[in-house]
Formats: sequence, structure tokens, C-alpha cells
Amino acid sequence: MITHISVAVMYVTDQQRSVDFYVGKLGFTKTVDAEMWPGARWVEVTPPGGQTSITLHSATAFGKNPGEGAYLTFACDDIDATVTQLREAGVTVTDPVEEPWGTYIKATDPDGHEVMISKKVVAGV
Repeated sequence: MITHISVAVMYVTDQQRSVDFYVGKLGFTKTVDAEMWPGARWVEVTPPGGQTSITLHSATAFGKNPGEGAYLTFACDDIDATVTQLREAGVTVTDPVEEPWGTYIKATDPDGHEVMISKKVVAGV
């Protein structure tokens, strides 16, 4: 049976620049870095404690454009602390937006991918 999402694909301009962003600024871990064929690498990054990783594919190697791929939403425990931490790391982050389901921000990576980071409201709280 299916247990969880394993990998989401993001097509990027420069894999190393993207690894530097997700690992160095968002705190992910590089979990896989392997050659697929000459000129193409399979690079996965995973958030702390996460089961799902992102593979950062070279757009050129796959005949794609940066930005084609999955829209991603990450979770956090403290939205205000996350905003502060990301801004201190030089990440472009929106101000928090409150919705009935929770509060979210959007962070922009080096290729212009906007990833959502949210803190959901706990039911009954």
C-alpha cells in the first residue's frame, strides 16, 4: 500500500545553487547525489525529520524550464520564528497570512519557485 509521498521533482537552472539554498538556508539535508547519465545528476534534499524529499533536476538535462514541476508546501511549528530565521539567512519571504485553516508564508528560491510554509490550526483549539 502507499504510505507517503516519496519525492517531488523541481526543475532548476543550477543544481548546486539550489542545493545551497535548500540545505544552507532552509536547513534541509542532501540525502542523495548520484549521476544518472553523463551531464545529469539525481540530487535529493530532505527537510529535517521528513519522509518526503525533493529531487532538484537540471532543467536543461530534462528538456524542461525552471519552475515546471510540483508546487510544494512545507510545515513549521512557529511561523514567526521561521520568518525571522529565513530573513536572517537572506531568503525572500512574504509576511504571514492568516487563514481559517492556519497561517502561511511564501519563500522564493533562486529559480523563482515559491514554496509555501505553513502552521496549521489544530482542530478544536
